[in-house]
Amino acid sequence: MKIHPHIEKSMPKDHISPPNVLFISVDQWPGYLLGCAGHPVIQTPTLDHLAKLGTRFNRAYAESPICIPSRRSMMTGLSPKGHGDRSFNPTLPLKNLPLLAHSFRSAGYQSVAIGKLHVYPPRDRIGFDDVLLAEEGRPKLGAIDDYEMYLASQGHAGEQFMHGMNNNDYLNRPWHLDEASHVTNWITREAAKTIKRRDPTRPAFWHVSYTHPHPPLAPLQCYLDMYRDISIDSAIHSEWEKTKHIPALDAVRSYWPVGENPDKHKQLRQAYYALCTHIDHQLRIILGTLREEDLLDDTIILFSADHGDMLGDFGLWAKRLFYEGSSAIPMILIDRANGHRVKANHTDSRLVGLQDIMPTLLDMAGIEIPSSVEGLSMVQPAQRQYLYGECREDSGATRMVHDGRHKLIWYPAGNIFQLFDLEKDPREQIDCIDLPAYDSTQKSLKGILASQLHGVDLAWIKEGQLIGFAASGQAFKADRGMSGQRGLHFPTPPLDPLGKQVGSP
Repeated sequence: MKIHPHIEKSMPKDHISPPNVLFISVDQWPGYLLGCAGHPVIQTPTLDHLAKLGTRFNRAYAESPICIPSRRSMMTGLSPKGHGDRSFNPTLPLKNLPLLAHSFRSAGYQSVAIGKLHVYPPRDRIGFDDVLLAEEGRPKLGAIDDYEMYLASQGHAGEQFMHGMNNNDYLNRPWHLDEASHVTNWITREAAKTIKRRDPTRPAFWHVSYTHPHPPLAPLQCYLDMYRDISIDSAIHSEWEKTKHIPALDAVRSYWPVGENPDKHKQLRQAYYALCTHIDHQLRIILGTLREEDLLDDTIILFSADHGDMLGDFGLWAKRLFYEGSSAIPMILIDRANGHRVKANHTDSRLVGLQDIMPTLLDMAGIEIPSSVEGLSMVQPAQRQYLYGECREDSGATRMVHDGRHKLIWYPAGNIFQLFDLEKDPREQIDCIDLPAYDSTQKSLKGILASQLHGVDLAWIKEGQLIGFAASGQAFKADRGMSGQRGLHFPTPPLDPLGKQVGSP
């Protein structure tokens, strides 16, 4: 293979040619929801196999567990403070900094993204040579969505959401169109075609970004059937959720009033797990394509998610929280076949964030890491002593500091703290904040947390002490705006007079 001069200069001396890089991301997939992580129900044979080939990082977290802030961290190598979004700002462009795809292209790589990018404007390629978008039905942000164009070409113009399910809710039913038209199949098919259409004279960076298992929960019937006759795990509950009043959590429970009906919980988990297994099986098509194109042995693979989902644990749903279900994410890294930088069949418990993806992939490809990057390469010996997390700036704000074993969560509204010892209590059922044995730990973590505050947070601290703010009583009402509900997308929904977003994304 002819080697680009930029690549040849940056190549590790012990490699003949630069590696290809496959970065796979999924949306709203908890870190524990893998067979290789010990989950008793989920069927993830492909990911379990990849974990045997590489290293699974079991202390990986989203620094701000919301879609857009997380993807900013992936693409910039920055914390939420560094990239400027911890509250989900869909119309904020990325900062003018070296980005992940820019860095690969500057080193001579061809680069393509397939699936969800969640940037603004939506057709901004953010350094990729090409982008094939599946943006979950967001035409009001001004996007021409490649997946919706595909549906139109198949006689299904505007019918992506004719199943009637909400994009941010837990209603569920089987997929309404043919299997080939499902977005998971479309992303897989386009990724495989992109691999086949590569420039053979240059290495490639492929970003394959699946939109599920993020709702809408409308999986293929065949995957629902896989979970029909097996026992489904139940949501986690604890004493603290009954005795500790946390106003920010009241809002979450009110927004998603799913209730505690066990049959309903079982049904929605079956739908959710079905979406996960569908993705897992489709990954085999991409891996098989790499194999048949004689590329698999020379491809570095990283699998991760932007955040998780509470799935009813403690009566909570979705993301935007720092409990394990929402903030802990899967992170699996595989070296190429003759590589020596990633251990096989290994679990690494270092603290990892989404900001670490960019420096890790660049490091493994032998490409210089931009000085703007805050994250750490996961294949270097240096490790962080703590990880700071921040989400939202209103009454639902929450902050986290994690030292690798203990996790401190702070809700500024009401100045409420929780402390969990994940070594003894991985399911976060015991709040240790008032236990004398943890006095020194909670004081130390509070000091670290206070040192990380910035922006509006500075009003929530006085003389070095975290004071938060008074939680106001809220009258919770039904969602009059039907947030997340999509309609018929043909003709395309109208834009506002400025050509920008109308209503909620």
